[in-house]
Amino acid sequence: MSGPRKPGQSGPGADRSVSLAARPGYEVGYAKPPESAKFRKGVSGNPRGRPKGAKNKLPALNEERMKAIILEEAYRTITVRDGTKNVTVPIARAVLRSLAVNAVKGQHRSQRLFSELLASVETSNRAKHDDWLKTAIDYKIEWDVELARRKRLGITDAPAPLPHPDHVVIDLRAGTARLVGPATREEQAEWEKWIERRQMFEEDLEEFQQLLEDATEERDRIHEGGNCADGESAADHSQGTRGGEIVWQPMAPSEVVRVAWQRQVFDDWRLGAGSGHSRRPPRDCGWIAGMTFCRMFSEVR
Repeated sequence: MSGPRKPGQSGPGADRSVSLAARPGYEVGYAKPPESAKFRKGVSGNPRGRPKGAKNKLPALNEERMKAIILEEAYRTITVRDGTKNVTVPIARAVLRSLAVNAVKGQHRSQRLFSELLASVETSNRAKHDDWLKTAIDYKIEWDVELARRKRLGITDAPAPLPHPDHVVIDLRAGTARLVGPATREEQAEWEKWIERRQMFEEDLEEFQQLLEDATEERDRIHEGGNCADGESAADHSQGTRGGEIVWQPMAPSEVVRVAWQRQVFDDWRLGAGSGHSRRPPRDCGWIAGMTFCRMFSEVR
């Protein structure tokens, strides 16, 4: 027991030295906190207590607390046994899997519940699909009529529809409708930007093809003239002039590698430039290779 309190002390643990002195040999360590940090007998650890109504507070009018709880529990993951291994799945999937397994085993109640669930999901998906297809058909017909009216009356200052009816592709045999063009102003701006760039790339491609054809003809002409030594090719030579005549001079190995890389870049770009927006080029780096070749060409030229 501790001695009598001194004036100014608020409790038995106010002065740590006095407390420890009262119990000689007390060791502070695992499961032995300092006495000043212990809960004192008869003193609450939460003097203010629980706020009134915190436990049974009613939800607000716009709250749906039960739905939130149900969704949280439905998608909380648990570990279940699947064959010879443990898998982690949401509770909703585990329940449906258990229901399907029981239905396969022949339990009539499980079979009926599973069939009703499957039918309701498929019916809902079919209704959404039919609504989308009907909306797309109505949209295309209405805007076709409106655009024909504008053309007949000579109206040219009216804004174009987004998406354009020509970009709404409807396949009545498959029962599908899809968009192949921009649907918002932001997508329209991006669409026009890439169309302009594609035209620029096509113009550069024509110029590069002409340069390649000229270089090929010149190489063949020099080969026929015998300016290259035996065992050497025009790819291993650089073009130069001697007395007004074009000749081929031997190149260093690094120069040969650079020229071969430039040709590979050009071939990649040529294969990717005409692939359009809906299909990827035969090589993934088609457009990047085109930009790289444009930079190289501008530096050399």
